[in-house]
Amino acid sequence: MLTIQNTPNHAGVKISGDYFDLDELNKAIYHVIGDENKYHNYTGSRTRLLGIAYEIRHAAQGDRNIEPVFNGMTEHIKKQHRFIAPDKNIYFSAEVLWPEILYAIVALNDFVRLHREDLEFPDWDPELHLIRHFQALVLDCLHGQVPEEQYQTILKTFSQTPTVKDYAVQYIDFLNLKFIDMAKQQRENTLPAVAVKIAVQDNDYQAFRQQVLTAATPAKKAIHEIQFKAEYPEQIDW
Repeated sequence: MLTIQNTPNHAGVKISGDYFDLDELNKAIYHVIGDENKYHNYTGSRTRLLGIAYEIRHAAQGDRNIEPVFNGMTEHIKKQHRFIAPDKNIYFSAEVLWPEILYAIVALNDFVRLHREDLEFPDWDPELHLIRHFQALVLDCLHGQVPEEQYQTILKTFSQTPTVKDYAVQYIDFLNLKFIDMAKQQRENTLPAVAVKIAVQDNDYQAFRQQVLTAATPAKKAIHEIQFKAEYPEQIDW
């Protein structure tokens, strides 16, 4: 079963499941975002989603975290059916920073919409349902970290997000690095505001985007091609 949990120090979420859960989610992300030539002006957002898919794929391959999880096989069931079986399954997991995963949820709204337009019967597409389930799990995890009134506001904003077409994805690096530098309590207190900030593309984002566009103009580069000149730490206090 796919699960999303807050990390101990509120830096992000832990995406967990068995091999098949994670492999299925990874394939669904690839299915919905399409190949690199399909949706122009969404290259930056597609790249960010591929980064999360990369973590999920490596988690499924055992390159990230591995943990035993109780599978419901009690001693009573073993005796009842007269066989020997383990009482734990192996789950794999990987962590993703809160700003990164929240932006992924917003960006997936666009990719879901675009993908639905390509299908004759989108309501019967299993990958679309899996993506919506993934989005709902992330927001449900967020629900456990913020007051109810703030959560209802967040739900409303995430249901009415503007398009991420030509989004300045460098802004997510900016938010990620700020979040990493915060203490646990500050992360917890700031999380609702970060969620809304990403969902509504507020004045801070618009000012940041204008700076990126200014940098892109002389070289005639696309907005996603401008490098964010800051490095992530090797270790994160998850």
